Amino acid sequence: MIVIPAVDVREGRCVRLREGRADSETVFSDDPVAMAERWASEGAQRLHVVDLDGAFGQPRQTALIAKMIAAVAPVPVEVGGGLRDLAAIDALMEAGARWAVVGTRAALDPSFLAEVCRAHPGRTIVAVDAKGDQVAVKGWTEVIAETVTQLGLRARDAGAASLLYTDVSRDGMEQGPNADYTAKIARVTGMPILASGGVASVYDLIRLAGIEGVEGTVVGRALYTGAVDLRAALDAVARAAAARVRDTRGAAGSSAGSAGASEGLGGRQGGARSQARDDRRKGGEAPLRGTGEAPLRGL
Repeated sequence: MIVIPAVDVREGRCVRLREGRADSETVFSDDPVAMAERWASEGAQRLHVVDLDGAFGQPRQTALIAKMIAAVAPVPVEVGGGLRDLAAIDALMEAGARWAVVGTRAALDPSFLAEVCRAHPGRTIVAVDAKGDQVAVKGWTEVIAETVTQLGLRARDAGAASLLYTDVSRDGMEQGPNADYTAKIARVTGMPILASGGVASVYDLIRLAGIEGVEGTVVGRALYTGAVDLRAALDAVARAAAARVRDTRGAAGSSAGSAGASEGLGGRQGGARSQARDDRRKGGEAPLRGTGEAPLRGL
């Protein structure tokens, strides 16, 4: 799993919201380009950039986002926020975005989602924003009847590259991610998942990294407040992954050893059975014997 710093842009500044509310903004920098460069210099393998003006209306930060993308190259950047037509997505791709993150219209219009996935195969991420089981749209201000897993399955069938799952109630709150529901989405859809919302500590990242199917976690406010140090988080996640690999190999080795022992016992027992059959054919009444003189029991 990779750790993906978020850089949310509104009116030219780097900001974070709480629970997606436009009236709960905290400004962390007047220079989003410098902020993006900082995360790249600290080892980020990908950046998550959102045009919040677009999320609440129409995309307005494309030129600034293009500067951010150029500044951190070759680190890839995924971009979302107000991408409700193919022309806007094409413009971002031309600006250098590796992936487009589509949300509201993808949820409301199945034909649009299919069109985007065809136009940019392998480069479309579907934002599955949730209030409970329901999908939130229009800057998280409304919910629709479709459930989170239903949208996830539809995105999978359309050919989306991955799902970006955000529990809106936890976004920007630093109260811990919804790991259980994240695991459910990964299990039900079978798609690569990007987790988002609520990360408050390195422990949260290690926990999410242990969920099969989670390929990355987007982290916002916790990085900006210092609750999570990016370099330390990258190191901790890498060490946790290495430990899991060692555990898996150790378990596999134990299984192989058990199988070998069983094979050896089976060989000895098989030889004993063969000897008994020979004895019976010769009219003898000798019991099944192992390597010693005592009969083997329970065969």
